[in-house]
Amino acid sequence: MTVVVYVNTSKRVGDADHLKVFANADAAENDPEGVAFGYDVLE
Repeated sequence: MTVVVYVNTSKRVGDADHLKVFANADAAENDPEGVAFGYDVLE
């Protein structure tokens, strides 16, 4: 299983919206301030 991790680079580490995790790329937000990447979930 792969999730999409979104990092909002305009937020500071620890801020509520700094990181978001989505089940798939369709659910990930498109924001020019951040970047999204796939991450394999370890079982």
